[in-house]
Amino acid sequence: MKSFLRIFFLLALTAFRPVDEKLTIFLCGDSTLAPKLPADAPETGWGMVLPEYFNTDAVQIQNHAVNGRSTKSFITEGRWQKVVSQVKKGDWVFIQFGHNDQKVADTTRSAPAQTLYRQNLIRFVNETRAKGGNPLLITPVMRRKFDEKGAFVDQHGEYPQVVKDVAKELKVPMIDLHAKSQAVIEKHGVEGSKALFMHYVGGIYPKFPKGIEDNTHFSRYGASVMASLVVEGIMELPIDLKSFVKKSEFTNKYSYELPHYYTPVFRKDTFNIARYGAKADGLTVNTKAINQAIDVCHAAGGGTVLVPAGLWLTGPIVLKNNVNLHIAKNALLQFSRNHDDYPIVVTTWEGQESYRCQAPVWGVDLTNIGITGEGVLDGGGEVWRAIKRDKQTNSQWAALVKSGGVVSDKNDLWYPSEKSKKGNNLPNAGRILNGIHPTPAELESYKDFLRPNMISLTRCKNVLLEGVKFQNSPAWTMHPLLCDHVSIRNVTVKNHWYAQNSDALDLESCRNGIVEGCTFDTGDDGITIKSGRDEQGRKRGVPTENFIIKDCKVYHAHGGFVIGSEMSGGVRNLFVSNCIFMGSDVGLRFKTARGRGGVVEDIYVTDINMTEIPGEAILFDMYYAAKDPVSQEGESNELPTIKAEPLNEGTPQFKNFYIKNIICQGAETAILVRGLPEMSIKNINIENAVIEANKGLVCVEGENINLKNVTLLTKDKTVMQVQNSKNVVLDGIRYGAEKDVLLKVMGTRSEGVRLLNTDAGKVKKDIELGVGVKGKVVSKK
Repeated sequence: MKSFLRIFFLLALTAFRPVDEKLTIFLCGDSTLAPKLPADAPETGWGMVLPEYFNTDAVQIQNHAVNGRSTKSFITEGRWQKVVSQVKKGDWVFIQFGHNDQKVADTTRSAPAQTLYRQNLIRFVNETRAKGGNPLLITPVMRRKFDEKGAFVDQHGEYPQVVKDVAKELKVPMIDLHAKSQAVIEKHGVEGSKALFMHYVGGIYPKFPKGIEDNTHFSRYGASVMASLVVEGIMELPIDLKSFVKKSEFTNKYSYELPHYYTPVFRKDTFNIARYGAKADGLTVNTKAINQAIDVCHAAGGGTVLVPAGLWLTGPIVLKNNVNLHIAKNALLQFSRNHDDYPIVVTTWEGQESYRCQAPVWGVDLTNIGITGEGVLDGGGEVWRAIKRDKQTNSQWAALVKSGGVVSDKNDLWYPSEKSKKGNNLPNAGRILNGIHPTPAELESYKDFLRPNMISLTRCKNVLLEGVKFQNSPAWTMHPLLCDHVSIRNVTVKNHWYAQNSDALDLESCRNGIVEGCTFDTGDDGITIKSGRDEQGRKRGVPTENFIIKDCKVYHAHGGFVIGSEMSGGVRNLFVSNCIFMGSDVGLRFKTARGRGGVVEDIYVTDINMTEIPGEAILFDMYYAAKDPVSQEGESNELPTIKAEPLNEGTPQFKNFYIKNIICQGAETAILVRGLPEMSIKNINIENAVIEANKGLVCVEGENINLKNVTLLTKDKTVMQVQNSKNVVLDGIRYGAEKDVLLKVMGTRSEGVRLLNTDAGKVKKDIELGVGVKGKVVSKK
């Protein structure tokens, strides 16, 4: 009996993998997933990216794929035997072939679909299973090919179907990468899909001095997209492997689900502006010389236009395709303060078509552009901006008035000129509304009011802003509009704290990108997401979506991270993490108003630290009225009495926000939710927060509002107030000193308010019900 038990115990040991032994995924296939050498850059196999989407503490990935291999050559060269000899019980073997099996003229690789290819797939499956491993079949990934009409062309013949047939016959899990990759390529379009593959001009990578156009092999961006499709396929299968897929830091999101973006690269050729007549004397206006250098660089196929150390005065700069404007260390690119240097052009202003003066840096319908370096670009904004009296000390105001310009009739605003004053006092000056254009004479009469955004990029693809410092902007600082694949890294923005409309960054109707490692200190919103205003924004209908925003610092600003108020085209799928807001009027600021329309949804925020926030740490506000978020002396910030209105296309929506790991030391209000009577703010989830503020939670017209493990250290004796809101769950709320009321519920429409897992021993009253609220709508557990 003892002998039997010993044998049983030994068998049991061999049946399970040791705790400290990792699960292995073996990759078998061709060049589309194979590892590459550094000299092969930028070619990347999707198997090289796959480990980024798995928990590598528990899983190791061995990539045995090799360029040019078919099922036949993978076997005859002994590569399959090397794989299968290592397979242990519970391991996985991914099998993707087909590209080279099609090569009929090459007898070393040719494997006809219905015969040898099928037989080899069956062999791979059976021999993997014989070792206790798990086979996973993957159909061939698509090549990029479109016909003359722009229709996608499938080049794989019978091979994908054979994979499906074998999978069905042998009951093997299968990922149809053939179909998934086709959908992605078609979504990118004829031109956009080039970014997925090896399409590069010459002079960038040593291996391709004359450039390359390869529609089979992937760029780093393409490989990451394809790897994510593989993991997406795994998650769709009823297999335990998906338990090893890596989770992101965001609520209910995996790493493979985060946005992918393409970062442009540029030729090494350098065009120094000094060679084209530019002079760093602080007197010469170098507009012509700098734009000539850009034109020559563009005509040569692209490269770097160098602004070397020194002070360079210039008017507007017009970017061109494939040009990287590089501002060297100790270089100051000073934009002219002469209004005559800036022609009036058609562009947008605050989400609507408008006439404005041309931006200091201007680009329209471009591909592969950059502004990089360690230097400074100064927008000369002081000659454009009006300044409020209440944002100056008495001595500052006196000096400002003495410097020139004109003041308002009430002596509460200073304008740089009479033209500026006229435009500021005309409703919709410069705007194109209902197709009506102001006349050239009208525009000229208030030209000084038409202050430009500093960096204006419209309908551009593959944009890189990196390392530089932008300061003293006339209006918004960086304004990408309708741009795809935008990378903004390690950029600094410094504007005066009193500078109106001096947002650091406005991403408007843009798709796919990253904002990383930036530092902003400005007079209006910091990191801002927009998508057009009112009817024009809805008609455009292009949301801002698929952005990662991380590791940024915002000092003074109206809001640290902001969505709105011009969000009529919608906003979705944003991921914000590891940011610090210091002294911004509001921390997380989500704002809109009736008439905007648009849907803001699927916003993920984590690990935000804030200090000295004069307004709200977290704000959802549908009553935005284009005024400062912190009331000036004598102003009231009380919500007016507003009646419900019928729903229409101008009714905005906020829903599906997932916010966690928030710390705020000092705010007026911790969390404020203010929806509309006809459209509540929905599905707000805030978890793991510690907020020190005068007021705690104020929730008006909210629905499905969930706070979990939130500590509210308030001065107000009432910690939380809920008014006309439904399904509010307050789970694990903690608070500071003794309070009069933990939760006050008001409004006849309040229902489903629940207080859970809260020690209310330090309050005089756990729940206080206002007039019209029935006790049954509130529960405590």
